[in-house]
Amino acid sequence: MLRLPRVYPILDTESLDRCGIALAVAAAAYLEGGAGILQIRHKSHWSRDLFAASGEVARLCREAGAHLIINDRADFAALLDAGLHVGQDDLSPRDARKLLGSDAIIGLSSHSAAQLAPAAGEPVDYVALGPVFITGSKRQPDAVVGLEEIRRCRGLVEKPLVAIGGITLENARDVWTAGADSVAVIAGLLPAAASARSLRERMEEWGRAARL
Repeated sequence: MLRLPRVYPILDTESLDRCGIALAVAAAAYLEGGAGILQIRHKSHWSRDLFAASGEVARLCREAGAHLIINDRADFAALLDAGLHVGQDDLSPRDARKLLGSDAIIGLSSHSAAQLAPAAGEPVDYVALGPVFITGSKRQPDAVVGLEEIRRCRGLVEKPLVAIGGITLENARDVWTAGADSVAVIAGLLPAAASARSLRERMEEWGRAARL
């Protein structure tokens, strides 16, 4: 069974653009700060420049011995020799597995116990549940599930459980205690004054919190 790092940084291109940080710069900073997994999340058109930048991130992950996951796009995951994270309305996990093969890491998003429970029979390596708290990273977020739903859903699936949505350094401990194996973080890893150094330092701070 896959053993996920306790902290799962998500490289959300829209958030990084607002901070003025290039994708590969952020990836390098998180990896230097100790990240063992990264996800590229891009909800718009995949340009040639973005694909080239993602290729650089893939190289950095290989050199660091870290996993790279692509959100939504199985085609780019295959081209980058990366894992894939799919939502409820994306390519099905079974079709994704046919495309990516048996060795690729595949994760599946869920937003309720009703969506999470069937994941036990899907060919996925982990299941994400959220948003746990109010989040600003989605334009049309699903309903907040809260810590109690994390506790309840923990017993519904044996696969690693990733909590996502509004998770910060201040509330992460409660999420881990509720049963999450890992916490996916976007905004909580982006300091107000974002730079390669501040991103690395924030990742190191999360690493210390995960070890407590």
